[in-house]
Amino acid sequence: MIYVVATLSVKPEARAELIEAAKACIAETRKEAGNIAYDLHESVTDPTRMVFVEQWENAEALVPHRTQEHMKTFGRVAVKCFSAPPKIEIIIPADVVVR
Repeated sequence: MIYVVATLSVKPEARAELIEAAKACIAETRKEAGNIAYDLHESVTDPTRMVFVEQWENAEALVPHRTQEHMKTFGRVAVKCFSAPPKIEIIIPADVVVR
């Protein structure tokens, strides 16, 4: 099992747009083979910080996830909403990889 934690910094004026775009992406991702959980959380102290917390059966399940049409659609919206590049952490039982 692996976890992915993606921390997003969002422009204040784009927050609602990002959340709306994420809804469809979340719904479709939850249907993907190998996905156990896929949730978006909003910071209670900083409304411009959001965190995706993902749980997958294995790293192989992430390969097709990255190329799904719903991910591409979300990505086109999200990139306009970011105020900084996202921080992505991939956590496996033996290691944590930060990109």
